[in-house]
Amino acid sequence: MTGTIDRTAMSGIEQLRAMIATDAQPPIGRTMDFSLVEIDEGRAVFEGNPDRRVYNPIGSVHGGYAATLLDSACGIAVHSKLAPGQGYTTLELKVSYVRGMTVDTGVVRAEGVVISMGRRVAFAEAKLTDASGRILATATSTLLVIS
Repeated sequence: MTGTIDRTAMSGIEQLRAMIATDAQPPIGRTMDFSLVEIDEGRAVFEGNPDRRVYNPIGSVHGGYAATLLDSACGIAVHSKLAPGQGYTTLELKVSYVRGMTVDTGVVRAEGVVISMGRRVAFAEAKLTDASGRILATATSTLLVIS
């Protein structure tokens, strides 16, 4: 997030809504061409358009691109449920790859949801789909809630 958002005074959902309203996307989103496009309490959606900048040596989109979108979707879904002054960090991310991606895949969508939110630990899951709704990858995540 950018320095223009006072994290101590706003809940997680308020921070994220402000980020979308001001198009204050984090630098990694700009670097990898993806953005937070929807936010609700306990749910986050990112969209991206992988291109050759994220190719691996075998001529397809690197799995790290999918993992980054899925980690972002899980993390931001949890972020949306935080109280003012709270933070989080990913403890574990498990990714299952279903289909490969190329530049021809087009726009992809990562949707994350909170499964369980405790005082210290949260659990989330996400799926990455193409424009036709085909699943490209899925993830589960365990996150530490920091007060």
